[in-house]
Amino acid sequence: MIIILYNLLIHLISPLLLGILYWPKKGKPSFGKRWPEHLGLIPTTTQIKPVWLHAVSVGEMVAATPLIKALKVEHPELPILVTTTTRTGADIAAKLGDLIEHRYAPLDFPWAIALFLRRVQPRALLIMETELWPNWLACCGKKQLPVLVLNARLSARSAQRYQRFHAIFKLLSKNISHIACQHQADADRFAALGLAQEKLSVTGSIKFDIEYSDEVRQQGKTLREQLGAARPVWIAASTHEGEDEQLLAAHRTLLQTLPEVLLILVPRHPQRFDLVAQLVIDQNFTLSRRTEKALTTDTQVYLGDTMGELPMMLAAADIAFVGGSLIERGGHNLLEPAALGKPILTGPSTFNFSDITQQLIKANGAVVVNDAEQVAQQLQQLFSTPEQANKMGHQALVVVKENQGALANTLAVINAQLA
Repeated sequence: MIIILYNLLIHLISPLLLGILYWPKKGKPSFGKRWPEHLGLIPTTTQIKPVWLHAVSVGEMVAATPLIKALKVEHPELPILVTTTTRTGADIAAKLGDLIEHRYAPLDFPWAIALFLRRVQPRALLIMETELWPNWLACCGKKQLPVLVLNARLSARSAQRYQRFHAIFKLLSKNISHIACQHQADADRFAALGLAQEKLSVTGSIKFDIEYSDEVRQQGKTLREQLGAARPVWIAASTHEGEDEQLLAAHRTLLQTLPEVLLILVPRHPQRFDLVAQLVIDQNFTLSRRTEKALTTDTQVYLGDTMGELPMMLAAADIAFVGGSLIERGGHNLLEPAALGKPILTGPSTFNFSDITQQLIKANGAVVVNDAEQVAQQLQQLFSTPEQANKMGHQALVVVKENQGALANTLAVINAQLA
């Protein structure tokens, strides 16, 4: 009965869902002629029984990339079909070249998934993090297709929500073969919801197995030379609406004591690039945009309005603030600047990455700032005491190194399930 009601609901609201997905916005990349893939209308794959790996968007695709590469090293002949829901996720997948075949994921309509499965004929489904959809799992269950959830998280908030609607969680979980959790707390929450212990393992977070190439570091060094090797530079990465104003206010305060300081501002979503550029101009900062390549010595804000270049921009900065945290968004991944040895600032909303955040705070690799005033104060402190900033960056990198190994653990889970 639950699945019938669910399918009735999603078909009733499908115009709204499709509108959100496809409605054009300035700066929002288009799906082009490939949009029918969301309805299961994909070209018949030339791969024979590929492993199907789903990574909904950019964050999941970044986490999946080292796993895909490692899987290919162990099983060079294993065909891998990667699906993403978003275009920005697809752009990250495209960087893997011939290692994979990419398609857009079918939306959770039973007929779309049935068509997708019929054309792909996968041998298993690997889901990055906790992207669980009732019809996906039901259709895979009917075909007795192994479903593995990798790098899984389950916050206390989500667990409470599932507990209130336990029948829905039971419906979802019965078709899951195994869940590889990031932390013991995640596994405990899944177990408390009734998932059998033999279906659970703790592999660690793949995101800790982040490695930046010498090329990325050299690109960061080159960019820093363009920005000004001697001037202080901080970056506000993956920012959202409601945060940019606060960060610009902090930057204005900082300019009073450090007139040479530069802010690299990188909005999370490309459709906001022009809006944020206008905000910077309206607040009377001098602006340069990455896409325009023009940079002057009096530039106060450098807008990162490109996709896929955040690691290079992080490498070019002295201090990193990670967004989605000054508003009630739950934060973004602090490990990207940590892996580059950068001291990290984050707002108080970090429930999406609570364990990672707490580890970094405990190790003195990250500091929580609650508002624009505290952002400015911490930046002033770190810029005035470079030895403290360097120590914070080192401690952040130590946390990353001490937690690595999840990739090997996750590969072991995959190999056991595919054997």
